[in-house]
Amino acid sequence: MNNKLFQLLRDNQKAQARIPIKSELSEDEATIYLYDVIVSDDYWGGVAAESFVKELHSLTAPVIHLRVNSPGGDVFAARAIEAAIREHGSKVIAHIDGYAASAASYVALAADEVIMSKGSFFMIHKAWTLAFGNSDDFMETAALLDKIDEALVATYEDETKLEAAEILKMMAAETWISSEEAVEMGFADSVVESAPKNCKTWNLSVYEKAPEPEARDEPKLVESPDPEPEPEEKPEKQPETVNNREKYEQLSRLFKNYSD
Repeated sequence: MNNKLFQLLRDNQKAQARIPIKSELSEDEATIYLYDVIVSDDYWGGVAAESFVKELHSLTAPVIHLRVNSPGGDVFAARAIEAAIREHGSKVIAHIDGYAASAASYVALAADEVIMSKGSFFMIHKAWTLAFGNSDDFMETAALLDKIDEALVATYEDETKLEAAEILKMMAAETWISSEEAVEMGFADSVVESAPKNCKTWNLSVYEKAPEPEARDEPKLVESPDPEPEPEEKPEKQPETVNNREKYEQLSRLFKNYSD
């Protein structure tokens, strides 16, 4: 496994978009999810080819919906998943809910129909690897990468409206393809307006030209009106009190008047 694939896995260990392999069944249709990094073995985390293919083969509904939101992964594991989709007897409809990036791009193209959510992306690029050894080892690795790229170009050429030279140029530039562009180029058949929530919460820093995450509206604080001031309570009128001196004066006047 190459170092960039390790980084992709590490950066997305806690991504909200991750969904374990699962399928949902109804009488005439089934749904299977590819919502993780594609890996060669379950040991690494992510979606392993063997597990995904087994789950896919268990589905016998006439129509299978393949929900895709994957940042990519291992090229050969993705090829195994691609082959299983192509060989399946049911009609497979791929729904690009977020990203069909890197290795996930040709997995999606293996479906009989590709539907993209508005705002979703395909991404194609040249193959990566990690190599050790002497100059001969590196030359052999470079030759293998060239063969992988040639095979990818052939797949994209078969499935799209593009010529091989243009595809190779796009791969060398790490090209992110919007939903509208994907339909125009032949990567997809149609675009729908909505997508599931949290379907694009991937860390894509491993890629050089990944699109910026869409700005999300921050929740606005609604200020509640100031409460009306409570009416001031007037102190109860206390009965007037007369001190001793006043009492004395009142009594003196009374006796004086009485004596006059």
